[in-house]
Amino acid sequence: MDWDKLQYFLMVARHGTLARAGQALHVDATTVSRRVSALEAALEQTLFERAPGGFILTAAGRALVPHAEAMAAAAARIHSVREGGSALSGQLRVSVSEGFGGSFIAPRLGGFTTAHPELEIDLVASSGFLNPSRREADMAVLLARPRKGPLITRKLSDYSLGLYAPADRLDWQAAVAEAPLSRAGIPVIGYVPDILYAPELDYLGEIEPGLRAGVRSSSILAQRRMIAGGAGVGVLPCFLAAGDPALVRVRPDQSIGRSFWLALHRDVAPQPRIRAFIDWLDAEVQKSRGLFVPA
Repeated sequence: MDWDKLQYFLMVARHGTLARAGQALHVDATTVSRRVSALEAALEQTLFERAPGGFILTAAGRALVPHAEAMAAAAARIHSVREGGSALSGQLRVSVSEGFGGSFIAPRLGGFTTAHPELEIDLVASSGFLNPSRREADMAVLLARPRKGPLITRKLSDYSLGLYAPADRLDWQAAVAEAPLSRAGIPVIGYVPDILYAPELDYLGEIEPGLRAGVRSSSILAQRRMIAGGAGVGVLPCFLAAGDPALVRVRPDQSIGRSFWLALHRDVAPQPRIRAFIDWLDAEVQKSRGLFVPA
């Protein structure tokens, strides 16, 4: 099979559009379209459904992806031997929550990229997740275990959340300790209810039944900054708030428990770059266990 055409197919499968695939390959979208069409003609199969939002793999396309990935890995190994470089190369796309990706993975990622300089890494850290079942990402760290799809899943880590107040508002800290928040007259910060992207984030009722946020954001990083800046009190993951001198945990005996789940498409699980990243992430989480579930 012609690897030249296959790599164009693989880039469209990974990126979803001709334009993004072309950028990754450093060619124009017309060239990508022509090579993919030529591959479909050679195989006498339709590999993508052309939709307004991009290219969606057909059943034939999904079946071809693991073979294309294997050829990509072989090509990378050949290139590595020729160049005397790292055995790990190619693209790795990881979907994570904004808080975990931005505050935990991002500051530590330098060690991994230094060890594997030929890898291209997309850390998609946002309010929402890409779907590894549809090959939108190689892997995802989710807030709940997926129940369907061709996925390999396992728990990455439990984590705790607590109620935090601004460090310079001693009056608020005392009031929260002595009275229900609903009667303390203190603004409560939380998510925007109608655009909550995961039910696991609906946790204010676990602090006090019926508790509602009056100051809201879809971003947990924005909520952290609002609490630190004195806009109110709110719930934060302990790993996100740890070490911030502008924040103080109040009601330390009151804790909310959640979990991170690792999910990846079973076709990509054997790939060396996938295994290397998972091993690195496991090690980083284990080293920081006290951040996720404080004593």
